[in-house]
Amino acid sequence: MEFLELFGIALAPGAAIMLFIYLKDKHEREPLALLLTSFFYGVLSTLLTLSISWPLTAIIVFQPDDLVDQFIDAFFMVALVEEMSKFIFVRLILFPNKNFNEPFDGIVYAVMVSMGFATLENIMYVFQYGFETGILRMFTAVPAHATFGVMMGYYLGKAKFVHSQTFYYGMLGLIAATFFHGAYDYFWFIAEVKDIWAGVWIFAILSLVVGLILSRKAIRLHQQASPFIHKVVEREKVDADPPTV
Repeated sequence: MEFLELFGIALAPGAAIMLFIYLKDKHEREPLALLLTSFFYGVLSTLLTLSISWPLTAIIVFQPDDLVDQFIDAFFMVALVEEMSKFIFVRLILFPNKNFNEPFDGIVYAVMVSMGFATLENIMYVFQYGFETGILRMFTAVPAHATFGVMMGYYLGKAKFVHSQTFYYGMLGLIAATFFHGAYDYFWFIAEVKDIWAGVWIFAILSLVVGLILSRKAIRLHQQASPFIHKVVEREKVDADPPTV
């Protein structure tokens, strides 16, 4: 019973976020099979992250009480490696897919990959540290990964349809996701190792709140930019018109 409870609490936030994004894709929803595949790519990105991180951590040693070391660790060893691992699957595999046919799809696929990553990570943390950790991460780490995905996906959505600036917007997506990820992790890192800085975790929550606000705006902008929006308007108009005899 305990196993099912822990597994359920680990899966719940990722599943809820994926459903939320799926329902926000109002104009032309993606095939469910492709979304599940995208989630699996996120799981694979976790393995890619570990294959990069383990050799680096064996070579590079950071001082836990050094703020500069913690900055490098948070932004480059963790955030950049993790977001790059996700980016590879979204940009190289999902980006060219024919179903990626509106800007909002960048957000959809990036979030699905991010949730694959975050869910596997969440399972490992919850089974190691327990139910309370699952509750805490339900409102912090997993939504944070979702915002990183929205940031990346927003710019990849622009990259797909602004052909002269594909590389530029793609890099912006990676940089934006890495920046917010690094900021979130950095404040948690220094809160954990410096008692005098204990209250600094508030800034991690603040970065998450800012990420959520920007993500909401990004979702709205790409919904409005959909080339299929006129079809929804026409369908709603037909549904609203009374039947004629």
